[in-house]
Amino acid sequence: MKIIVSAGGTGGHIYPALAIIDKFKEKEKNLDILYIGTHNRMEKDIIPKRNIRYEELEIYGLNKGFFVRNIKNINYLKKAYYKCLKIMKEFKPDLVIGVGGYVTFPVILAAHKLKIKTIIHEQNSIPGKTNKMLCKKANLVFTSFKNTKNYLSPKCHCIYSGNPSGDNVLNLKPMLKEDIGFNKNKPLVVVTTGSLGSSSVNTKLEEFLKLSNNASYNILFITGERNYDEFIKNKKYSKNIKIIPYLDNLASLFKSCDLVISRAGASTISELLMAKTPSILIPSPNVANNHQYYNAKDLYDEGLTIMIEEAKLDGNKLYHEVKELLSNNSIYKNIKNNLNKKEMVIASEIIYKTVKEDLNV
Repeated sequence: MKIIVSAGGTGGHIYPALAIIDKFKEKEKNLDILYIGTHNRMEKDIIPKRNIRYEELEIYGLNKGFFVRNIKNINYLKKAYYKCLKIMKEFKPDLVIGVGGYVTFPVILAAHKLKIKTIIHEQNSIPGKTNKMLCKKANLVFTSFKNTKNYLSPKCHCIYSGNPSGDNVLNLKPMLKEDIGFNKNKPLVVVTTGSLGSSSVNTKLEEFLKLSNNASYNILFITGERNYDEFIKNKKYSKNIKIIPYLDNLASLFKSCDLVISRAGASTISELLMAKTPSILIPSPNVANNHQYYNAKDLYDEGLTIMIEEAKLDGNKLYHEVKELLSNNSIYKNIKNNLNKKEMVIASEIIYKTVKEDLNV
């Protein structure tokens, strides 16, 4: 089987794409893969390191209010489209997979033009502009949230699969509390706002950390690499609090910690669900379509998390919330019970199986 995979811009698109690739590799012994990404975003470094053939497109997103720039970007889009046609005529893929980001637009359009079978995957509850435009061109549209189909055209063939980013959590060995220097018998709260972090959330959580000095629980506070030096300046905390800039393989710690305070990115949510870890989600208000709010709200409505909007975030209130949750609180027990009862969906397996059965690839 020969497949082209395209996803770009952020890890939220790239890592689900890699999980899908891994599943196809596992199932198809003679798989030939070509990845199409941008010339200047993070996938250009990540993908070649996986020994996957990589083709780059010079392409940029369109921005409201930048008329002259958008004219230039439309020309780049046209060139990218014709380059994709050329690539596909030479590579002759059996299937083209788009996993988000504006780079997928010319890729899926070219595949549709050449009558090559296509699928796309949408990670967020509210679909992005690119997938909204592409969904009618794709043979199948896979979604991470059940309600996403309500935001897409009725003509789209939508299938709820979950997010492939969470699939690897099943096989991860838990990172023990002792591995990061904490007592295994004390509850552990992990606070994370993404690999880069959020200075606005970090500032609001300073009061939470001060109040948590010598608390009955431990805290691992991950600032994000760009915020670490400024955050720790002139600050001292008790032994139950550790401040670090970044933690590799964070999902493995989700499997052993007791509570996670986090942004509501699609990949993080999928990992928390697979690890069955209770959480307090603080959606970022600075994302397209406010999609993190809707990601979090979907879980909140199912009794799977607590949601606090950033504008309402208060360190003192958060301290009392965490303290109550970890003191045999009925709300915590209810969330944990709901997580344990939720069906475990292996997204990449569903995607592969559906492609084979419905598209006969």
